[in-house]
Amino acid sequence: MKLGIVTDSTSDLPAYLVEEHKIVVVPTILILEGKEYADGIGITREEFYDRLPSYHTHPTTAAPSIGDFISPYQALLSQGCDHIISIHAASQLTTIINIASQAAKEFPGKVTCVDSGSLSMGLGFQALAAAEAAESGLQSALDAIESARKRLHVYAALDTMEYLKRSGRVPGAVAALGGLLSIKPVIELVDGKVKPIAAVRTAGQADERMLKFLLEQGELERLAILHTNAEARARTLLNEAMTHARKSMPRDIFFVNITAVIGTHLGPNGLGFAAIRK
Repeated sequence: MKLGIVTDSTSDLPAYLVEEHKIVVVPTILILEGKEYADGIGITREEFYDRLPSYHTHPTTAAPSIGDFISPYQALLSQGCDHIISIHAASQLTTIINIASQAAKEFPGKVTCVDSGSLSMGLGFQALAAAEAAESGLQSALDAIESARKRLHVYAALDTMEYLKRSGRVPGAVAALGGLLSIKPVIELVDGKVKPIAAVRTAGQADERMLKFLLEQGELERLAILHTNAEARARTLLNEAMTHARKSMPRDIFFVNITAVIGTHLGPNGLGFAAIRK
């Protein structure tokens, strides 16, 4: 059986892995002062985060259209794929998988849509697991996704609540941490739900929490250090983790400046990680 793997651009997968595993990435939509951009095209992530505080109108985002999914599904099937796994961002946070599921109805019995329950490399690692297991068949790929998801942990520390508040997507539990914009919420993403862990006052305190949570994961199979234009903080986090637990770290570690479509709601200077335990 030849399997096709489809995901969306919130997966944050590095381009070389997308190419190596022939994963199809459907871009989500970024809307900047009335102009639509396909995620990753027309503005770099660095440019976006540099400009984000100065936009007169707060950026917004949109899911791809049904047609944006029908086209790659059709292409993969016409190229000889027997089945497609289409894995996407958490359904509690976006409508992307609902739209993918609508498109899948055009190809009865040919497309399996999977809710990753995650974002960024939390989704990306599951898509990668499916692609690596694809040659063994549909069930093996689905089992690989499930295994990765069970061992996945995603944490983040936002620099401010301002952007979540602007976006209107402040989860009630996070809002309960405190109404002050100066609060830096520390959160975990669990099965598509944003779970508040702490609220700190300084970036230093947030960095300490991220290091603590990372070291608590034990031996890791995969690790991505995530940030929103805060690479220096991300490098420091990894250096500290390597100092304390080098043997627990995987050989290949990803540094990801989170896609603008997610960063719109998080704001710049955030720090986090996605880890899959061995």
